[in-house]
Amino acid sequence: MSTSHVLLGLLAAGNRHGYELKRAHDARLPRAKPLAFGQVYATLGRLARDGLVVATGQEREAGPDRTAYQLTGQGREALDRWLGTVEPPAPYVTSTLFAKVVVALLVADVSAARSYLVAQGRAHTDRLRELTAVKTASSATLDDVVSADYAIAHLDADLRWLRTTLDRVADWHREVHS
Repeated sequence: MSTSHVLLGLLAAGNRHGYELKRAHDARLPRAKPLAFGQVYATLGRLARDGLVVATGQEREAGPDRTAYQLTGQGREALDRWLGTVEPPAPYVTSTLFAKVVVALLVADVSAARSYLVAQGRAHTDRLRELTAVKTASSATLDDVVSADYAIAHLDADLRWLRTTLDRVADWHREVHS
């Protein structure tokens, strides 16, 4: 994820200070890792240095000064370029799940590898149920639904891959240990 581009996108809706940007990020991307305040302010500093945002003033609300930021024309151009660029599919298979399954198949016997795959599949199924409950709740926002749909699609793909791999465990084990 490009934190700087997400912040530019949030600023496209109007001026905001760092605290508001962090809250908006966490609300709009509810299944993403929450941003740390330090990350928000460091990113804003880089965006300001690069001329993509400018400080528009400070306010104080029973706490420290809060600097509001505004998207510049150059910032809007950078945001538009980023949005207009197709995201290439990941060139490499990199995930802890993939690495763990491969290592389990390499070092475990067939029964242990199958047990791991079944347990992992159960965890994925449980998470699918949780996300389905989130998106079907009467209090679900569009942000909740869109992020849950994204997570569900990825979990579903992982689950299908786990099931296929489970079907291939004996063949893999024979190939590796022969």
